[in-house]
Order: sequence, then structure tokens, then C-alpha cells
Amino acid sequence: MTARPIAETVASLMPRARVELGELVAFKSVADPAQFPRSECEAAAGWVADALRAEGFQDVALLDTPDGTQSVYGFLPGPAGAPTVLLYAHYDVQPPLDEAAWLSPPFELTERDGRWYGRGAADCKGGVIMHLLALRALKANGGVPVSVKVVAEGSEEQGTGGLERYAEAHPELLAADSVVIGDAGNFRVGLPTVTATLRGMTMLRVTLDTLEGNLHSGQFGGAAPDALAAMIHLLASLRDEDGTTTVDGLDGDASWPGLQYPQEEFRKDAKVLDGVELIGAGTVADRIWARPAVTVIGIDCPPVVGATPSVQASARAQISLRVPPGQDAEEARKLLTAHLESHAPWGARVTVEQVGQGQPFRADVTSPAYAAMADAMRAAYPGEEMQSAGMGGSIPLCNTLAQLYPEAEILLIGLSEPEAQIHAVNESVSPQELERLSIAEALFLRNYAASKEV
Repeated sequence: MTARPIAETVASLMPRARVELGELVAFKSVADPAQFPRSECEAAAGWVADALRAEGFQDVALLDTPDGTQSVYGFLPGPAGAPTVLLYAHYDVQPPLDEAAWLSPPFELTERDGRWYGRGAADCKGGVIMHLLALRALKANGGVPVSVKVVAEGSEEQGTGGLERYAEAHPELLAADSVVIGDAGNFRVGLPTVTATLRGMTMLRVTLDTLEGNLHSGQFGGAAPDALAAMIHLLASLRDEDGTTTVDGLDGDASWPGLQYPQEEFRKDAKVLDGVELIGAGTVADRIWARPAVTVIGIDCPPVVGATPSVQASARAQISLRVPPGQDAEEARKLLTAHLESHAPWGARVTVEQVGQGQPFRADVTSPAYAAMADAMRAAYPGEEMQSAGMGGSIPLCNTLAQLYPEAEILLIGLSEPEAQIHAVNESVSPQELERLSIAEALFLRNYAASKEV
């Protein structure tokens, strides 16, 4: 059976996919009620649940997870004796950041220069649509040959672990022979890629207190300990002069042995300004896939507009530490906490709060599921062979699933290639990648079913 009928069906479904992705992108489903109403996430969850019901899924449910969000679940039974495949995506998104910097409204899917722009278009509402396209193509060409479970998470971007905790409390729910995580991406557009490793993550908030209250900088500045200056000093201790992460006791010398990332290509993908150096040492692949990386993702301090001449009594920062495979996220958290407590200057009082955490992940790329995916991607991307790469981001659920179902084969694919600019302004998805990866996923499900036949 050739790939052509599947490809033709997916191509015919792309106009519908654009409409549906536009509907899904329109929900401001940031899983933080301090930024957007909870009702936006609830409406997005309802959309996904309705879409699953329309495709014949059974047991469709909104799972109330321990972090106060909802994940969407559904089950589509396959032929007797067929393997079960779990398809994962998430419908929550990152906040839009500076909406004025978007060239089109962030929650309005807009076509421009051959791409579809909108928050979540690639990460990961596009993943939800990819799963639907693959299943529809199979239904139109002989039926879905496996039993399918779909779960769409509602708080992946917040890292609060709701679905992980729910899965641990209900281990039978997501049990499967194979898992396709639709939240990764190709190394570049047109190069089919599975993600072999994920860095884990620990996220901390650190508060420094030095005074009972703010003071006049003319009357007290120069002797009164400035909490904001102390915070700047503390954060600077997390990197050496070339930008390499330097957390006391944390190993930062590992190397990446596989597919490499040329510096000029990385500079272009990351949109590094001319004359600005990359940070860190080693190859780019070493730095983003094999070594820890600290990022200060927020600081509470007075804005420039409206600032008063004051010595600050308190300052707060949020710090993300990416943890590579081979290191333990909990141990990294302890080391980072100890570093922050010991490097605060002038005896500033230090309070450290854990915000989120997830372990790194390493896939078994030698499993039969990977062979089935390689054949599928070869057909979906003529002339290209599937590559394996790392990903600097974190998907904590992967480790939870690996621990709950040690025999399950876990694959990571998705739409978040470099041009997608996920988590940044002007996020977009390539409709060509959506089409080809949907074809690949449909063919994978067919190949995987065939590989399990006795």
C-alpha cells in the first residue's frame, strides 16, 4: 500500500486544518489566571473535547488535574488485538509577551509569507491539529489500524506538573505500547527529525531582602545595602565571563556526539545581532543539548518610567535551569539553591522558592517504533532520511510516562522547527510541515500496526 492516498487526503484536508487551527489559536489559553481568564483555557479544552467526539472517540473527558487545570482525554478503539498508541499535545500556550511587537494579532491566525502566525500555532495547538489530520487520513483510507488514546495537556507551558500527577494517580489511563509526543520539531524545515533527548528543568524564584523599606538614594545611598544591586551581583555569579553557566558543583563539560548545529546556522535561527557573540564554550550542540543552561526569565524591580530615587529594600527574580540527560533535576535544584544562598552579597536575606521541575529524558532510538517512523518520514519527505537530534527544551511528562510504562516506545516529533520562533513574538507554523508531519504520523500508525502483527 503506497503513501500517495494518505498524502492526497491530507492535502485535501489542509483548508479545514487552517480553519480549525484558527479557531484553536483564538483561545487565549495561557494557564495562568493572573494573566488571562481561566475561561479561555476551559473553552480551548472544550474545543479539543468536541473535536475528539466528532472523530468517534469514546470516553472523552476533561481531567481535573492537581494543578487546577484540565487535560483532555479520549479513546478510539482499533481492531481486535491491535497495539495502542498514545498521541500527546498541549493546548495551553505561552503568554504573547509584547503584543505591540507582533506583526499581526497573537490570537488571530494570520497567513504571511507562506506561514501561519499566531500564539500556539506551532507550540502546540498545531500538534493537536496534526493528530486530527493523521487520524482523518487513515479513516478515509481503510481505517485506523491501531487503538488510539489522545491526551491534550492544559498546563505544559507552566511546568506545574498537573498531568504528570494525574497520570501517576491513574496509571491505567495513558498506558500504551507506543507514545507519540507531538511537541518537538524538525531540525530545520524540510528535514524530518525525531528528538532523541530533552533537557530537564528546575525553576526557582529567589528573593533578596536588605532593608525594612525603600530609602532616599541621596540620603542613604552609598552605605545602605541595595537589594536590586545585590540581585544583579547574585545573578552575575551564575555565569562566567564567556557566558558559560557556573552553578557550584554542577557539571558543565559534557559533549553532544550526534547531529551538529553549525554556528552560522544557529546565529541565523536565533536572530543574533551582528557583532554580538554567542555565549558559552564547546560546540553549539554541546551548549544547547548536552550541558546545563541557566536563564534569568524575570526580575521584579521598579520600571524606568515612574522610577523614584530610592535604594531598593527587596528584589525578586525567577531563574530557569535546563538540566541535560545524565544529570538529576532534583540534585541540580539543590545545587542551584545552595549557590544562590551562598553567593548573595552583603549578608542579604535569601528566600528561594521552587516553581517547577522536570527530569531530562533520553529516548531509545533503536526501538521498532523508530524504524516504523523512519519509513514513514522517508515517504512523507521524499529524498530525506530521518535524523535524530537533541532538544534544549523540557517535556516533564516524558519521564513520567517512561516510568509508568517502561515497555512503551516513546517518540518525539512536532512543528517547532527554528523558524517557528516558539515562545517568542510572531510565533508561526509552516503549513507544509503540518501537512508532511501529518502524513508521516498516519503512515507511522499504519507501519507500527503492521510491525506488531503476528
